[in-house]
Amino acid sequence: MAENIQKARLKDFSFSFWLVIIFEFFERGSYYGVMSILSVYMTDILGFSKPQVGAIKGTIQPLLYFLPIISGAIADKLGYRRTLLVAFALLGTGYFLTSQATDYSAVFFFLVIMGLGAGTFKPVISGTIAKLTDERSSTLGFGIFYWSINLGAFLFPLILVPYLKSIDWSYVLIMAALGTGLMIIPTLILFKEPTKEEKTKESLIESLKGIFNKIILVFLDWRFILFIFIYSWFWILYFQMFDSVLWYVKDFVDATPLDNFLAKYLPFVGKFDVEHVTVINALTIILLQLIVSNIVKNTKALPTMLFGIGLGTIGMGILAISNNIWVFLIGIFIFSIGEMTAHPKYISYLGLIAPEDKKATYMGFGFLYGFFGSLIGSFVGAWLYVKLVDNPMIVFINTKLTELGKPTIELGSNITEAIKISESIGLSKSEISNYAHTQELWILFSIIGILCIVGLLLYSKFIMKKGSKH
Repeated sequence: MAENIQKARLKDFSFSFWLVIIFEFFERGSYYGVMSILSVYMTDILGFSKPQVGAIKGTIQPLLYFLPIISGAIADKLGYRRTLLVAFALLGTGYFLTSQATDYSAVFFFLVIMGLGAGTFKPVISGTIAKLTDERSSTLGFGIFYWSINLGAFLFPLILVPYLKSIDWSYVLIMAALGTGLMIIPTLILFKEPTKEEKTKESLIESLKGIFNKIILVFLDWRFILFIFIYSWFWILYFQMFDSVLWYVKDFVDATPLDNFLAKYLPFVGKFDVEHVTVINALTIILLQLIVSNIVKNTKALPTMLFGIGLGTIGMGILAISNNIWVFLIGIFIFSIGEMTAHPKYISYLGLIAPEDKKATYMGFGFLYGFFGSLIGSFVGAWLYVKLVDNPMIVFINTKLTELGKPTIELGSNITEAIKISESIGLSKSEISNYAHTQELWILFSIIGILCIVGLLLYSKFIMKKGSKH
């Protein structure tokens, strides 16, 4: 089989394959372009509180991981072309309406529309690639697929987001609306329904009923779900890249040394800003994923997972050392290597603990790590950031306001507005920042990574063996 896979070439892939790769590139580029600035946009431009942002992110991101098991069944019955049209319509509409909204409820609702579109889109693309490749070409085909995801996550925040943001932050959302909504045109004109497999006679209702029965079956297997839940603690750290890490970069990281370096050697890149956090992660994966995958391809699943999670935890812990830009870059770089080391082996380990006679069913629920990680990470990240970073600064500001006989600021208020008030009484941002407990924030997240490692070790020793009959 390995010899056959090696013979696969780019020319072996059909026009339809390259078309869906383009779809994936634009959809993921639009998504990561928006996510690279969304949390900061909602707090600094729209004036939402961080817990409000956490509620939005803790709703829309889990949709991307859970909805595909339902939308995939719908796509199989209604056809991939129709489902793609619905997905792009939802995506384009959701992004555009969000760009025009300033009210919290409206933004929340419109982003849910976007999330429904993204969750509908996801299984159609992977399903199409599965149908358009065979044993000889699937490895290369899915490799190109994952490459296109990271290429979009790299290029959009690097090139488009900084330019559009300099005009108006809402233009980033409009860009995403165009990048997804306009894909309706090639879908209508060029996309052909993949016909690799015959459709079953089972009705859509019967298919959905079968899916819900599988959901119940898998969730009742507490050992399997517990493993995924423990592993998802590592992904609590990952989802901070789109929330608390962005707020931290904006308020505490001085990128001047890096900006000077870029101006001298890479002037086309421009200045470092929050959107480039995604760029670092994606570039690291683009450059090193094949190397890392080759190194760990023959290693045991659990030790490799633990090593990767350990690297990611160290990367997060490095952020506690200093707010120096170079220290920050090293931390994100190491975290990204940990991510690409741990995650492929997670899939392998799932295969070991899944019941032999239900392996295919169980493996289809491996995505739940992202569901749990984004759900918990978004809420916990926002809450911790307010408690450890924003509120201590507001307490200090209130002390000075009280001394001057001025009205104080409520804890949990928007820190950007609080700093503006403090500057009016002669306090500098750097003086206020000294009271933020940023080190404690990253240490706490690192502890979550450590707990993940300990949890997986305990699971392997005491629970997996008891469930070995599965």
